[in-house]
Amino acid sequence: MAEALWALLERAARRDAALEELRALRVALQAVPPAALRARLGEHHLAALFALLSGSDREQVSVCVSILERLLQALEPVYVIQNLREELQKGLFHPDDSVKILTIAQVGRIVEDPDAVTEILNSPELLQQIINCIGGEKIAVAKEAIKSLSRIAQTQDGLEALFASSLLSDLKNVMATSDVVRYRVYELIVEISSVSAESLNYCAKSGLISELIGELTGDDVLVRATCVEMVTSLAHIPHGRQYLAQQGVMDKISNIILGAESDPFSSFYLPGFVKFFGNLAVVDSPQQICERYPVFMEKVFEMAESQDPTMIGVAVDTLGILGSNVEGKQVLQKTRSRFQSLLSKIGHQAKNAPTELRLRCLDAISSLLYLPPEQQTEDLLRMTESWFTSLSSQPLELFRSISTQPFPDLHCGALRVFTAIANQPWAQKLMLDSPGFVEYIVDRSVEPDKASKDAKYELVKALVNSKTIAEIFGNQYYLRLRAYLQEGPYYVKAVSTTAVEGAE
Repeated sequence: MAEALWALLERAARRDAALEELRALRVALQAVPPAALRARLGEHHLAALFALLSGSDREQVSVCVSILERLLQALEPVYVIQNLREELQKGLFHPDDSVKILTIAQVGRIVEDPDAVTEILNSPELLQQIINCIGGEKIAVAKEAIKSLSRIAQTQDGLEALFASSLLSDLKNVMATSDVVRYRVYELIVEISSVSAESLNYCAKSGLISELIGELTGDDVLVRATCVEMVTSLAHIPHGRQYLAQQGVMDKISNIILGAESDPFSSFYLPGFVKFFGNLAVVDSPQQICERYPVFMEKVFEMAESQDPTMIGVAVDTLGILGSNVEGKQVLQKTRSRFQSLLSKIGHQAKNAPTELRLRCLDAISSLLYLPPEQQTEDLLRMTESWFTSLSSQPLELFRSISTQPFPDLHCGALRVFTAIANQPWAQKLMLDSPGFVEYIVDRSVEPDKASKDAKYELVKALVNSKTIAEIFGNQYYLRLRAYLQEGPYYVKAVSTTAVEGAE
């Protein structure tokens, strides 16, 4: 087998291998470990295969790309950049996107290798062409280019190469290609900025973050909507938040939300701006964010109380994010009756809205009601119980009815709500007092698919791991739940059969 493979490789190296033989070579390579390939692979093999990429036969190009992918993986990145630099260069100019992706993927390997990355940094023409690939029509090519450049920027030398040389002009030139390409460059800049305060500093000095912020607060509503997602990513990192605060970005976004009332196009960007503050509240301090930017909370409530399903969905998501920790829950509790009546609406939507919005409501409810054991004070338990009862006149039955519907996503969503409250004593008492509820929990036959079985198992695990479950449920039910947990999510009870002689 191995000798046949080398014979095929030699024919390819002489460039007299037919397409059929190249196909056979592609298959044979899969059976040979990389170490065995490395021992006998020569530069002439690779040079010939790269040369075959310049042919006009598309299938031949495709087969050669597959062969090279396998062969190059067997080689050390240092070897690839030192011996195949010219081939990589040509690959980046190739009209076939699969060749570009092959080449950029190799660059990705090279920049991850500390011994090889300096070779790339000393090849400005190679880096320039990778930057140009961000402007490629195919998103897959652009994504690989962004990934490689992002890796290059993880070192001091890489930052210098990208931002303190003529490559910065190349980056700005490629941005001028189109709006789409400009956003790709912003995506790269945000990715690099997120690594460290130093990398953010390089990006800030380039002027590109200022451009992004300028577009975020500019007049084009569609551009605003796109840019706020990138700025939100930056806000997740402490040094990113600090920079945005210094630039007054939070105040600008707050003012835009305030002025949205009179903007007929605000529905395009409002969801993103509200999500920005929702995410900011979780990574920072919900109380401080809501107190400093009261327009945020007011807008979330307005959206949740509206008739627009899109706005309701965003508001529900944001409330779920905000209420995912105790401080956020307490901020919501301070709004008293307004939040209680809003919960009633969310409960109604969970039962009656279109499926996607129902799922978002179920996820938000799970997030709002969950309390880690170490935070279960009497006040907080009273709060989650009052929130649960505000969802519906019979909330346990509401979610039970959703969990018995033949839609796996909704079924799992309802089980997640039960799991969120499963470790809270008031919920355990409700479950026990609801006729047939505990039997439903331990009944494996109602879970039709893997996702449902996993969701039910998480519910059982949450109950068994609770300190109060044995006392509230009693020994009989507790032992049944423990047995379920020990048997695992996919347990099937064996059915014994007796063979009868002469039976068909």
